[in-house]
Amino acid sequence: MLSGRGWFCSLFAILLVAAFAPVSRGQGIPASATAPIIANGLGKGTVPLDGKWQFHLGDNAAWASPAFDDSNWEQLTADRPWGTQNHHSYTGIAWYRRHIAITLAPGASPDIALFLPYIEDAYEVYWNGVLVGHNGKLPPQPVWYFNPPPQTFGLGTARSGVLSVRVWKAPLGSFDSGDQGGFTSPPVMGSPEAIGASKDAWDYQWLRSRQFIFGLDSLYGLVALLGFLAWLRDRRQWLLFWMAGYSISPLLVDSLERLGIPMQSTTALGLLQPIFGFLSISIWFVLVLLLRLDENRTLIRIVRTLAVLEMVVFSLDGLLIFSLPTLPPKWIPQSLFLDAILTTIFTILQALPLVLVGSALLRWRRLTPERWLVAICAFFADLIPTLRSAVAQGSRYTHWTLADKISAPLFTINGNPINAPVVASTLLLVSVVYAVYRYSLEERRRQSAIEQEFHNARELQQVLIPEVLPCIPGFTVTSAYRPAQEVGGDFFQIIPLTGDSASSTLVVLGDVSGKGLKAAMAVSLIVGMTRMAAEITSSPAEILAALNRRLEGRLNGGFATGIALRLDPDGSCVVSTAGHPAPFLNGHEIELPGALPLGLSPLAVYEERSLRLEEADHLGLYTDGLLEARNPSGELYGFERLQGLFAAKPTAADTTQVAVDFGQDDDITVLTLTRLAIGAESIALHVAPDLTPA
Repeated sequence: MLSGRGWFCSLFAILLVAAFAPVSRGQGIPASATAPIIANGLGKGTVPLDGKWQFHLGDNAAWASPAFDDSNWEQLTADRPWGTQNHHSYTGIAWYRRHIAITLAPGASPDIALFLPYIEDAYEVYWNGVLVGHNGKLPPQPVWYFNPPPQTFGLGTARSGVLSVRVWKAPLGSFDSGDQGGFTSPPVMGSPEAIGASKDAWDYQWLRSRQFIFGLDSLYGLVALLGFLAWLRDRRQWLLFWMAGYSISPLLVDSLERLGIPMQSTTALGLLQPIFGFLSISIWFVLVLLLRLDENRTLIRIVRTLAVLEMVVFSLDGLLIFSLPTLPPKWIPQSLFLDAILTTIFTILQALPLVLVGSALLRWRRLTPERWLVAICAFFADLIPTLRSAVAQGSRYTHWTLADKISAPLFTINGNPINAPVVASTLLLVSVVYAVYRYSLEERRRQSAIEQEFHNARELQQVLIPEVLPCIPGFTVTSAYRPAQEVGGDFFQIIPLTGDSASSTLVVLGDVSGKGLKAAMAVSLIVGMTRMAAEITSSPAEILAALNRRLEGRLNGGFATGIALRLDPDGSCVVSTAGHPAPFLNGHEIELPGALPLGLSPLAVYEERSLRLEEADHLGLYTDGLLEARNPSGELYGFERLQGLFAAKPTAADTTQVAVDFGQDDDITVLTLTRLAIGAESIALHVAPDLTPA
């Protein structure tokens, strides 16, 4: 017999069970192999739906009903996928069911809601047989999202019942371990406010755990932007282009992988593949240029060929993944096999950095420390994810866990997990910033050296180009000098002669190949030699021959053209040329014997021609920059226009301006000589740009 106290306890137990017995549509919940979750006082907080869930492979619409007897189903926990719970590599549809007994807290809102963490891949949620929400779509036209965030669903007014989740797992890719499928952590039930707070807390923790990655991506984006802008300023600096390409790739990858953008999984993976391909070839060319392997033409051809192959294979794999949802089920095995083949090809190609670094080590190139640092960091930043991808291929058959170990956090900083790929990417970014800093210093020094070179060249040319022309008795002289760049290679000299040729004047005009300080130094050499030769002889041919002998082998493979003429007060003129354009007399080109330019052959012979200039005769000397002026359509100024121009007897300044307006392409120097009437005053006019250093 039971005592009074025993009767009271028994009665209390019966009432308690009756109070929490779940009811749905007037029907009782059938027996289950696991006890229902007791959600007491719901409304004050949340209740995790952990423990054992009823689980069954396959699909049946009746399994959503609360009246269905699931007592003979197997049981799985919701804290890990079904792939780790005796259903390795299973793909397709499976059902989870859980019986829940609910009592509300006094004064709590009667509404309840559900927080569902990430579930692979698409699913539908049923509460007491009613569809309350879904994420993606299940077959026959499946849609599943790439790394979607947790979802929340309203379950209506609080009442006991059965929560059923219908899950579909997409076919496994070559990199899937087979441990995927279904729940990854237990759902949570509570009031809408409590569930909203749980979602907010999850979002905050998600953002907090990715601060480091977002910061790293932002810096990579900045490096990519600066590198690309620098490349646009100088298209020859391909290292900057490929560094920008490598830097922008992680930002694009993380935008698709980590930001939780609601994008279909196959679309995201299809877009990621060509990005991964561009990332790979970018690091190849970064290594080639940093390690100065581009000097090996055979190697660079091989790298370019493999780069094309890498992009083609990655792009084909992306297209294959992108088309998976539209393929008939019978074609899925063949497409997965093709995916495995393509993956094998690009995985093998991703080992190319090993070959490049090994080639550089064998050659032992003398590189700056920062170049080696960037090369080494770039090598490991590419090697680690490549190794992770390689060992992940076919891991559901090999059961290798190295890929998981590579991805596992090494340590945590303020809630941010840091793994080996993140460490390698960070070190690469630091090395790039350091290399860019050193590169900027070197570039600044180089620019300063160039500016100093131009400064010196301008000063030198300021000395060589006469500021004031000497008068030539019986002639009006005009000259104009217009370099195409800051410093040109044209020159001219007007030298009054002494001795037997007293009152005569030597005029020398020419053009040195090249530009800059090198050309200016050659001009200074020629001017000095010309003045020395003019003290020995007044013959233009002999002066050119002397210049040719002394310049042979001293122009570093270059040459100079020149024309020399001697003018006498009575109008007599002797002319000799060394490969220089003949002058125009009253618009007609003077016929002169041809000769080699100066500095090419010590055996060159130079001849003279004599002529007499009458009153008002106009003689025009020029460098080939006048003849080779080119308009925007590419048309040269040419002899015909030049003949018409000199026929008008222009001044040197007017002649030069015509060519500049037409389209200057090279240095231009013009010298005109006009014979005056007897007794007229000689005039000398010179026009030249300001070459004074700023």
